[in-house]
Amino acid sequence: MSRAFVKEQDIIAPDAPPELIVSGHANLVTPRGLRLIEQKLFELNEAVAANPAEEEKARLLRDLRYWTQRRASARLVEHNARDKEVVFGSEVTIRPETWEIVGEDEADPAKGRISYVSPIADALMGAREGETIEVPNRKPSLEIEVLTVR
Repeated sequence: MSRAFVKEQDIIAPDAPPELIVSGHANLVTPRGLRLIEQKLFELNEAVAANPAEEEKARLLRDLRYWTQRRASARLVEHNARDKEVVFGSEVTIRPETWEIVGEDEADPAKGRISYVSPIADALMGAREGETIEVPNRKPSLEIEVLTVR
């Protein structure tokens, strides 16, 4: 059979791990987020070089493809702490929490970092200290008072 009639998915081993889904949003990153991506690439390259078992190697190569793509598409956004409105990279204090607005791969709500594409971050963008914003499409609706922006 001619290679022209072979589907790409036929080339991938049936037990290969599924590809990781890459977000369609712009890949905005903070300086910390960029360091985390580069650290992940270093760790994955080291793990592949250690010559792991085939199943583990397939997972590592899949992860390496994902993080290589994320590094290639990363758009570093430097935050200016003098900004008085919420922008990407801002740290926002609301009652009773403080959140930093970061890229998707860096988001970790348990550590106070939310993705810039999350509904709360989207509603906060452009807000200034002392303003109260409403997060739309929430039941019940959520009003947030912005206490500080750094």
